[in-house]
Amino acid sequence: MRYADLVRRCCVLGALSAVLAGCAGVAPPRPAQAPQPAAPPPAPSSPGAAARAKETPSDISPAVQREYEGALDALNAGHTEEAARVFRALTLTNSNLGGPHANLGMIYRQTGKQAEAVSELEQAVRLNPQQPVFLNQLGITYRQQGQFEKAREAYEKAIALDPSYPAPYLNLGILFDLYFWNSKHALEFYDRYLALTPGAMIRWSNGSLTSRIAVSRAAS
Repeated sequence: MRYADLVRRCCVLGALSAVLAGCAGVAPPRPAQAPQPAAPPPAPSSPGAAARAKETPSDISPAVQREYEGALDALNAGHTEEAARVFRALTLTNSNLGGPHANLGMIYRQTGKQAEAVSELEQAVRLNPQQPVFLNQLGITYRQQGQFEKAREAYEKAIALDPSYPAPYLNLGILFDLYFWNSKHALEFYDRYLALTPGAMIRWSNGSLTSRIAVSRAAS
């Protein structure tokens, strides 16, 4: 399987939980003057969540493809340290690839190393600025750090690159709902996400979007 196809392939966690893990997690610190909303229930999360997206280089060797595939498999199997070791090695031997940096960023984010997560994901975006998956993951990391305007910008760039990519619409909805307190805009983004994601549901109770939000897929 070609490297570009490999990183484009989405597993269950990569397609939903990995993209959304953190977007519905514990709320990050907020400015002192802003009221603190109740945090929505955490989305399912796992060390095996991997960022898989199309890369621009076309001259990837079969050996590099195998290394990258092995690291993704290790990550999805929960062998985080092993995966991180391979991704770090790939960033040194293949400095033009954004995918290893993106996955390292997600690993760091899951282990609480927020500064390292931002650094790796920013590098992934620099190497492949046309990849909306990397921008969406960067936006999630900015949001967890309380950098809400940066998160908004990252999500909007992801949408500009691929208007059919649903995850940043959901993340913008959550951002406007829980952090910008703008339910009108939040509903617009939620509606767009639902239109792009057949079978997805966004539930809230008592008519308040900020009370409880859960995202799930209907059983197929």
